[in-house]
Amino acid sequence: MTTHLEVSLQRDLEQIRSKITEMGELAAKAIEASVRAVAERDRQLAFAVILRDQFIDEMEKQLDRLCLEFLVRHQPAASLLRFAYSAIKVNLELERVGDYAESIAREALRLTKVEVPVQVDNLKQIAGLAVPMLRDAIRAFVSEDPELARRTIETDEAVDLMRDKVTADLTLAFTEGRLPFDALNPLVQATRRLERVSDQARNIGMETLYMCTGEYAKHPGSEAFRILFVDSHNSTLSLMAEAIGTAMGEQGFIFSSAGLDPAPVDRRVAAHMASKGLDIARSIPKAIIQVPNLDHYHVIVLLSPEVRSAFPRRPRRAVLLEWAVGTMPGADASDEALAAACDSAYTSIESEIRDLVSAIRDTNS
Repeated sequence: MTTHLEVSLQRDLEQIRSKITEMGELAAKAIEASVRAVAERDRQLAFAVILRDQFIDEMEKQLDRLCLEFLVRHQPAASLLRFAYSAIKVNLELERVGDYAESIAREALRLTKVEVPVQVDNLKQIAGLAVPMLRDAIRAFVSEDPELARRTIETDEAVDLMRDKVTADLTLAFTEGRLPFDALNPLVQATRRLERVSDQARNIGMETLYMCTGEYAKHPGSEAFRILFVDSHNSTLSLMAEAIGTAMGEQGFIFSSAGLDPAPVDRRVAAHMASKGLDIARSIPKAIIQVPNLDHYHVIVLLSPEVRSAFPRRPRRAVLLEWAVGTMPGADASDEALAAACDSAYTSIESEIRDLVSAIRDTNS
C-alpha cells in the first residue's frame, strides 16, 4: 500500500518537474519571440519580450521555493538529493535564458533605428539549433534521460561553429561597407546571446547526467590530452601530422585532423607516407564542423594560413597554435618535387610534435 509520505513525495516531484517544464517553455518562447523581433524589426514585440521577463524571474523564485521546501520536507538522500540539487541549478540556467531573450529584444530595438536592410537568416539558423537544444535539455531532465542529455550536449559544438561563422561574416560585411556599425554591433551581440542559450542547454544536460549517474560531466574528454591538426582540405599536411603523432605512441595523447573544405587524400602523398610506414590512404577527410566535441581538444594546430579564418577567436578551452611547415605542391608537380616537399614537411611536423609533447609533459609533471 502506498503511504501518505510516498504520495506526498511523488506529488512534490511532479510539481517541480511541471514547473521546470513550464519555465523552460516560457524561456524558449521568449528566445523565439526576441529573434522574431530582430528579424521583423518589431518594436512592440521587443517591448513585450522585455516586459515578460519578469514572469520568468517570478517563476524562478517559485521554483526555488519549491526545491527548498522539498529539501526541508523530505530530507532526501542519494538520487532524490541529486534531483533537488540539479533542479536548483537548472532553475538558474533557465533564468539566465530569460535574461538573454531580454537582451536580444533590446538589440532588436536598436536595429529598428537602422535604415538599411539587414540580413538575419544566419541568426535564425543559430536560433533553429539553440532553441530545440534547450527544449531537448529540459525534456532530458524531466524524463531523466541520460542519452538525450548526451546528444544535447554534443549539439553545442555545432552552435559554437555557427556563431564563429556568423560573427566572421558580419565583420566582413562591415569592413566591405555592406553593413553599418549601428547594425553590426546589435547583430553580433544577439548572436552571442543565442550561443549562450546553447551553453545553458549544455549545462542543463550536464546536470541531467549528474542527476542520473551521480558523476559530474563538466569536463568530458579530460582522460587524454587531445591535439587537432587543421589545414585546408584534410588531404595532406593535417593527415600527415595525425599519422606522425599517432605513430609516436605517446601514452595519454590523442591526435586528430580536419580541414576547411575536405578533399580526397592525395594518392602520391599517401604513397610517399607509406614508404615511411605511415598509412593515410584509408583516411576519410572531414570538415571542422564534423569533428565531434571540438571543445574537448586542448590544442588546435593550424597548418596553413587560410584556416585561421575558421577561428576568429580562440576556442573556449583550446590553445591555438600556428605552425609554418611548408606547403604541398600542386597536382602538376613532378614526383621529385612532391617527394622533397613531403620529406621537408615530415621532418618539420615530427620535430614540432615532439617539442609540443615534451612541453606538455613538463607542464603537467
